[in-house]
Amino acid sequence: MPDRATIIADFLAGGPWQDWAQTPLAGDASARRYLRLSSGPETAILMDAPPENGEDTRSFVDIANLLCQHGFAAPDILGHAPKNGLLLLSDLGINDFAQWLQDMPSDEMILYRSAADILLRLEEVTPPAHLKKMTPAVGAEMVAIIGPYYSHAPTDDLCAQVHHALAEFAPDPDTLALRDFHAENLIWRANLTGHDKVGLLDFQDAFIAPAGYDLASLLRDARRDVSPSVATEMIQYFTDSTRAKGQFQTTFACLAVQRNLRILGVFARLVTEMGKPRYLDFMPRVWGHILQDLQDPALANLQQAVLDTVPAPTPEKLARLVA
Repeated sequence: MPDRATIIADFLAGGPWQDWAQTPLAGDASARRYLRLSSGPETAILMDAPPENGEDTRSFVDIANLLCQHGFAAPDILGHAPKNGLLLLSDLGINDFAQWLQDMPSDEMILYRSAADILLRLEEVTPPAHLKKMTPAVGAEMVAIIGPYYSHAPTDDLCAQVHHALAEFAPDPDTLALRDFHAENLIWRANLTGHDKVGLLDFQDAFIAPAGYDLASLLRDARRDVSPSVATEMIQYFTDSTRAKGQFQTTFACLAVQRNLRILGVFARLVTEMGKPRYLDFMPRVWGHILQDLQDPALANLQQAVLDTVPAPTPEKLARLVA
């Protein structure tokens, strides 16, 4: 079987990109990797997603085309070899939110309001019917990963409480959720206007979720601290405009807890099974988000189930994950 370098060279052969310089970009939690191809000022992005590792580029293409059709700034598809897991994409820019805000922290409110506007606009998009729906039952099942990889304890009661909370406060999966909608997957394009200012990436796992799921991803970011004042204002801003019914702040807290419980389990699996210890560094922040959102009085039963089942990521606990 040809190695990936040969497969990539064959994919690019005969096209304008075949002799462009290739620069690796920072990877994500998946088996995918990315290369920036460049020739002078011209650039493109190559996604290398080996099918033998369980990757399927077709879902990215489907969602990218949908987003572009509705006026969002997703990458254009320049080339695609689904059997080989290769995608050639237009380059949306070099500054993700996290990078931009390292140099321009005073712009945080501007960037996050622009991202919230994207989410409110996404509420108007009819999701493809074939996408998975995060019903309360599915949301509860998604949390079960925390048991074998992090808590090392039964999760039946925890999952039952997650199901109950979602059924009460976030019962209706009716919104297209890009799922990993956070600072490192959002490209800030300050020279553009409207929705074009926010480039969208890493949406191949999109599904249908209750409104507010991606807002929880944005504001309860595992990788960076969002200023409390920004988070508070964005929740209120979203509350004032979302089509979600009921007490949205409780809906947001419920969705955020569900998401972050799953993330603890996923990060633990990345550490223990995939040899990626850097994810240990994110776990205390994720735990802090969980405790923060469990302060909502309406989530008292879920709070108790979490405290009974999920240990805090103390240094000793984290050390045991890599022992």
